[in-house]
Amino acid sequence: MAPRVGVLVFPGTNCEFDVIEAVSALGGEGTTLWHGDRTLGDVDAVVVPGGFAHGDYLRPGAIARFSPIMTAVADFANSGGPVVGICNGFQVLTEAGLLPGALQKNRGLKFLCQMTELVVAAADSTLTAGIAVGTRLRIPINHFEGNYTCSAETLSMLIADDRVVFRYADNPNGSINDIAGICSAERNVVGLMPHPERASSALLGSTDGALLLGSLLMTAATGERPAVAAVGA
Repeated sequence: MAPRVGVLVFPGTNCEFDVIEAVSALGGEGTTLWHGDRTLGDVDAVVVPGGFAHGDYLRPGAIARFSPIMTAVADFANSGGPVVGICNGFQVLTEAGLLPGALQKNRGLKFLCQMTELVVAAADSTLTAGIAVGTRLRIPINHFEGNYTCSAETLSMLIADDRVVFRYADNPNGSINDIAGICSAERNVVGLMPHPERASSALLGSTDGALLLGSLLMTAATGERPAVAAVGA
């Protein structure tokens, strides 16, 4: 059976159907999950998509993290289920405590909508299983608050535990250590600012995002956690 991917919908999200379209093109089955629901239903993976959850009126993701569905997402993640947060979804995951750090306004206080080049920094996460470290991917960004930040202690931990999944080849927003995406200690939860669903067809200018979503579907289909890298690797 095709792996079933639940895509969360908050008031203000706008990328849920982009994700479903990209997942479906790769052989998966996408379904929307309303933020007010308390269960995920029968899904094999969860994507928290981009947009402006609750208008981002407090902080991006700060209100969304209190939605009933997030308790179910946390339980799913803690049981080893693959969870991916894209752009605003990454912000939601940090606000919910599923990933460390925070996203702040871009360097220069400018909204950025452009193609970027990412470098895969860890090959054993939900989004990069089977993709070699050093692989370069062309994937667009579309954000105003995509500047990843964290404490010096957290940064040291992320690097020591090989939890930086993606770095920008040419940092567009000022993110610390050029970080474009990170993963949880168990490697099943991944957050990234670039939009892989917007790089899933040649018509969009790149198909590199399909590699990442394909990794998600493979992980969801097997039900296996990504291999955990040795500390200090």
